[in-house]
Parts: sequence; structure tokens; C-alpha cells
Amino acid sequence: MKKIILIIACILFYNSVSAQNEVNHDLQFDTLARRWDEAVPLGNGMLGALIWQRADHLRFSLDRADLWDQRPMKGLHRKEFSYQWVINQVNKKDYVPVQKYLDEPYDHEPAPSKIPGGALEFDTQDWGKVKSVNLHLPNALCTVKWANGIVLKTFVHATAPVGWFRFENIKTGFEPKLIAPKYQGEVKISGDPVGGDDLSRLGYPAGTISQQGNSITYKQKGWGGFTYQINVSWHKVNASTIEGVWSISSQYPAKKINPTATGVAANALKRGLQADFDSHENWWDNFWGKSAIHIPDALLEKQWYLEQYKFGSASRQGAPPISLQAVWTADNGRLPPWKGDFHHDLNTQLSYWPSYSANHLDEGMAYLNHLDANKANYERYTKMYFGKSGLAVPGVTTMNGTEMGGWVQYSLSPTVSSWLGQHYYLQWRYSMDKNFLRNRAYPWIKATATFIESLTSLDSKGHRKLPISSSPEINDNDITAWFHQNTNYDLALMKFTFKAAAELATELDQKTEAAHWQKIYDEFDDFAMTPANELMFAPSMAYNQSHRHFSNMLCIYPLGLLKWEDGEKAQSVIKNSIHLLDSVGPAYWCGYSYSWLANMKARAKDGQGAAKDLTIFAKAFCSINSFHLNGDQTKSGYSKFQYRPFTLEGNFAFASGLQEMLLQSYAGFIEITPAVPAAWKNLSFENLRAEGAFLVSIKKEGGQIDEVKIVSEKGGKTKLKLPFKTWFAQSQKDVEIGAIKDGLIDLDFQPGAVLILKNGYE
Repeated sequence: MKKIILIIACILFYNSVSAQNEVNHDLQFDTLARRWDEAVPLGNGMLGALIWQRADHLRFSLDRADLWDQRPMKGLHRKEFSYQWVINQVNKKDYVPVQKYLDEPYDHEPAPSKIPGGALEFDTQDWGKVKSVNLHLPNALCTVKWANGIVLKTFVHATAPVGWFRFENIKTGFEPKLIAPKYQGEVKISGDPVGGDDLSRLGYPAGTISQQGNSITYKQKGWGGFTYQINVSWHKVNASTIEGVWSISSQYPAKKINPTATGVAANALKRGLQADFDSHENWWDNFWGKSAIHIPDALLEKQWYLEQYKFGSASRQGAPPISLQAVWTADNGRLPPWKGDFHHDLNTQLSYWPSYSANHLDEGMAYLNHLDANKANYERYTKMYFGKSGLAVPGVTTMNGTEMGGWVQYSLSPTVSSWLGQHYYLQWRYSMDKNFLRNRAYPWIKATATFIESLTSLDSKGHRKLPISSSPEINDNDITAWFHQNTNYDLALMKFTFKAAAELATELDQKTEAAHWQKIYDEFDDFAMTPANELMFAPSMAYNQSHRHFSNMLCIYPLGLLKWEDGEKAQSVIKNSIHLLDSVGPAYWCGYSYSWLANMKARAKDGQGAAKDLTIFAKAFCSINSFHLNGDQTKSGYSKFQYRPFTLEGNFAFASGLQEMLLQSYAGFIEITPAVPAAWKNLSFENLRAEGAFLVSIKKEGGQIDEVKIVSEKGGKTKLKLPFKTWFAQSQKDVEIGAIKDGLIDLDFQPGAVLILKNGYE
């Protein structure tokens, strides 16, 4: 009987997971966008396309994640490229040379930088008006229909380096054009890292475009022997149907030779569109089967699915991780905002926040694979700039991890590898993969701890501190941005590093190392707070300005060093710090600030506040295609920033915020719907992942949790905060239910065990 109940429960569960296909979260328009940053986005982590209209032409903006100009940042690596030199300049109050030597090259030089691929254009002036545009999220297929009956269906294959297009009902001539970026010509815009310099500043020789029958190839030489190739090939299926494929290949000197775009496209045509679409659709079916949510707020639910779609389109093992714009580099004749680089002062970190509880650990591994692949380069930088062993990572890097300069406080910060280390920690906690812990997570955190220990020293009170400390972007790039006491930002990251190092060493039975890391952890001071229990930027600087980067509150989220569950004192600090932040106001916030704040409010169990901030983000800071545009596009007073540089971290932090409202497990137990508005009476989710490698599904009806299902991948113990007063186990396979204390129930799972608890409604 138990087996029958379990089978029925599983059938109901899988039906509800697939229910996302029944609710329309698609992007739908009645015309094609006229701007690249409003276009329909397609991607697979390595290749990307934006589908829009430029003048009378349908345009595919084509991109590949590893198209990079990686020339060294001119003027950066001079004898003054040294942490000790910066310390000396700060101490003698002569800061202008620091700005000139280490910051200005980023603004003045066009590269290193991410670069665009090119574009495909199709002349549509005789096709009439566009009738409809649809991006179907379940299979990542874009369909465009014109008044004269022509239909376009296009997708970027989920795993193969190809994009497909199919034109139906086409009776006129068909001749796509392959458009090369303008890497040559007059330079009109330079020294604008936000808006982007003209591509012509890169000074590449003109590429070549050649055609042989129904195949067009563009070849472009870049810097230092780097080259790339784009090919588009097509054939007639019948008198009114044309199918085609495009690809981009890259080649770097002394690197593994990639298959050429021409060869990849030819092989794809041999396989055929239908075969490729079937495998593409299977990948997306699997992706969407990993997790699902259903909430009574249509705006937030749709935005969450759009964020999941972009995450699945932008992060993939075997490809570079999510940079500022991922596979959707600006197609406006200019370099992308902030050079499209890897900003580790928050952008990359926020982009991977949702991967863990959304049950997309495989896609999240793209980030850590990138970091590990560049580890030797980071170690070179650590010795070159800091003169230390261990591991530091530049705050702004190229694709291979080389430093690019910029505001020194974050671009050359000593605690970057600490924040990155949290992602190794989370990957371990959510997967419980012991090999990953032993071979990757602990080595990264240990190397970071070794570096921080060697860089810090004890002050007269016996507290461990940095020589100089900062809080990213606070006081901009002025000498006042440096503090001679630890900022709360640096302090939180250092405390997290040694806390995690001690925990992971203990897990690996490295008792001596664990004791050493714990000893170092105990040497750090408490966080700087006002008498009103508000987190400060630093002991000498209260939170006194509206600012986009909530660096002083890192200990609340994402690090979780201050937990609501710790009791009244912690709750006072969390509540008062959030209240102060709200009181000072959002004048200089970006979109990602609202997403980040929603995560913090969820940790403070404020569902109403979290939902409000997520709503503001979705309504005011996103393009019509859901891209985060940084500034307030509605000009409604949500920010004085009203510009529109596109970056992705705000999007993915949004998804994380909604997930934090639905499920939390960071405090040592699983909590169901810890922060949802009272009005959300009916909701459900499937397969959200909790720490300990537990998959959780729930149903809430009429304001009460009706059912909780927990599946254990690896086995082990956890606690569940009971969401109902009385309950019974509808299904209990290989699970030991223990004692209840303070509303928490002990659970002990065998690997693969399943537990279903039902509300007793008494």
C-alpha cells in the first residue's frame, strides 16, 4: 500500500512540475523590437542571439562568449602595481598617483574587452507588418509572423554551437546578409566605459566576407593572433520553405583548435533541423523539470520563469560563466557596458545566487570551473600585487582571469576570493558531493584563508585587521574610501572564510587545520554598529548615504553570519539596518539593489517587503524583454539613475529573492514559506533544493500548508520547521522521524529516501 501511495504521489508531483508549460510565461509582442536591448534573447551559454528589427531588416545579433580582446591593460603593470605601494600612498595622503596608474587605464583604454560577433540581416520590407512575436520558454523557440503569411522559427541549440532558422511561406528571393562589426573607421566615442567606446578603437584589420552558393563566411583577425569565424548556410526544403543554420568559432594561439564555423554549420545541415530541435527540446524539458513555482502574483511568477530561462541560456559547463552581459553583447557599434567583463565585486556573485535552491547545480558549476581553470593566473597576481602566497582574485578580470584595473578598492580588493569562496561552499552544502568538497571547495577556501592570514595582523587590542580596508564603491575612488580599521564588508568576508575553512576541515577530519582556522576566526572583532544596532560601513563611518552596493550588510545576505534565527539581538540588528537603508532611500540604487534587498527582507521574514521590492525591480528596472537595465526606466523616483546599461546580475538576484521567500535552509533547518505575503493563500513549488541535498516540494491551500515532500539525494540528517500544528506521514520510505523540539522535527534519511507529510487540520 505504501508503494502505491508513493507512486501516486510521484505521478502528481511530476504532473505539477510540468504544469509550468500550462501557464503562459512566454515573451509575446505584436511587433519586433527596434533596439538590441529589447530584443528576443536566445542562447546556450556559449552562443547567443538577439532577434529584433533594424530599419527594414530582420536582424540576428550574433555572439559567442569567448570572443575577447585580451591584450594587457596598457599602463597598468608598472612598478607601482603593488598593494604595499597603495598603502604607502594612502598613509602619506598622496592618492592622485593611485588613481592615475591603477584606475584611469580602465577608463581610457578600449581593451581588454568582450567583443561582439556580428549580425545576420534579412530584408523584410516587402513582407508587411509583423503580426506577432513569441518566445516560447518551454522549448526556447522564437516564432515571428508577418502580415503576408511568412513565419520565422528560430532557436539556438541547447548544447550544440549552432543557431537554426526556418522561414515558411516565403515566395520572394532569399539572400541573408552577414554584417561585420565596425572594427575600423573614425573614432567618435572613447573613454566611456559605461556607454562603451567605438569598436573602431580596437583597430582590427578589416575582416573578409565570402560566399559560395548558399554559404557565407566572415573571418576576422583580432588582437594577438586571436581570430574568429561566422558562417551562415541554408537550403530550400520546398518551394516555400527555407532552413538555415549559423555558427561562430574562435581560435586562440597555443590553445586547442576549435572546429570551424563553416564545418559546424555544414554538419548541422546534414543532421537536419528536426533532429537538432528534438535534442534541443529534450535539454530544455530536463532543465524545466528541475524545479517549478506557482504563486498568486502573475508578475513575479512570470519574471522568475524569465530569469530561469536566461540562466539556462547564459550558463553552461564547457563555456565561460555569466559575465556582465553573457552571450548578449551590445550590438550598437560600441563596446559593451563596462567592457562586458567579469566584475567580481558583486556582479558575478549575484548572477549565481539562484542556481542552488532552484536546483540548477550543473549550470552553476560553469562558474566554479572557470575559477579553477584560472587558478594559476590568480596565484601569479597574488604574488605580483600582494607579494603573498595563497589565493587572491582580481575584482575585475578578463576571460582568463587577468586583472584589468579600475577603482582599486574593488578591482584589486584583497577579499574577492573570499566572496567567490562562498560559491564553493554553497555548491558543497547543496550537493553534499564529498569529492567536490575534498578536491575543490576546501582547497579554494584553504588557499584564500592562507592568503588572508598572511596579509592581516593583530592590532593593539589583539584583533586581526587588514593594513587598509574598503567597502566597494563607497566614497567612490577617493582616498576617503580607505579605512584603517576593517570595514564591515571586508570583515564579513574574512570571518566567513575562516568559519567555512574550520567547518570544511572538520568535515574532512583535518582536526589540526580546523583548530587553526577557528583560532584565526576568533581573532576578528565584532561588526561595527551604531548604538541603535545599525550596521555601519566601518567603525568610523555610519550608513549615511544612499548607495547601490549594500556592502555593509554582507553579513546578513548572502553570507548569513547574522541570522534572524540567532535571537533578539540579531533580529534587532537586521531589522534596524534594513529600516535605515530604506529610510535613507533609493536615490542612488540600481535595479540589482532592489533584488538584493528582497533577499535580505526574506531573511528577515518580511514577505510583504520582499515582494514589494521584487515588484519594483520587475516594473521599473527591466526592459520589455526582461533585461535588467540598471536605471529606473519609469522615472518614478525609484532611483536617480535613469540610464539603461544592460547587466544581468539584477535579474538573477531577483530569482534568488523569490526563492528565499519560498524556502530557506541556511540556518541548520528547512523552513517552508518563511517570507511570503499574507495574501498569498494558495501556492506551491516543486523540487526547490535545500542545503544537505534535499529536494523540497509543497502545496499551500487556503492559507495553510497542505503537504510537504522531501527527497534526500545523499541521505543524512536535517531538521524541518513544522509548518502545521498536526500532521501525519502519508509516505515514509527509509526515513526516521525523531523528536520535536521548539517546533523543529529531527529527520534522518537514507540515500534516495522520500518523506511526504500531510496537514492534519486539527
